[in-house]
Amino acid sequence: QVQLVESGGGLVQAGGSLRLSCAASGLIFSIYNMGWFRQAPGKEREFVAALSQTGARTLYADSVKGRFTISRDNAKNTVSLQMNKLKPDDTAVYYCAADKGRYASEAANYDHWGRGAQVTVSS
Repeated sequence: QVQLVESGGGLVQAGGSLRLSCAASGLIFSIYNMGWFRQAPGKEREFVAALSQTGARTLYADSVKGRFTISRDNAKNTVSLQMNKLKPDDTAVYYCAADKGRYASEAANYDHWGRGAQVTVSS
């Protein structure tokens, strides 16, 4: 059974940093593209960042580019999202996702999802 488990969420002041991690199991991690999405109250789930199987290629939403960094460790079956210079608008539930077929920014392309981790940024 495939499982993606996010950790590292919490409360942080504006301008601060958090690092989210996602531990994957039940899949051959190295063949999956990985992504992070987020969903704020009253809003649709939106793309945050993605990276390819080896981590060589990345994509970022314009809203986080330059502040967030996605990375992966295939030896540990983990993907991380380093979030710096956080803003109140970054407040959301953040989801880790795995895409076997494609490297994509659309949620519909992803095959597996974590349960989410809450990130709250105070002004």
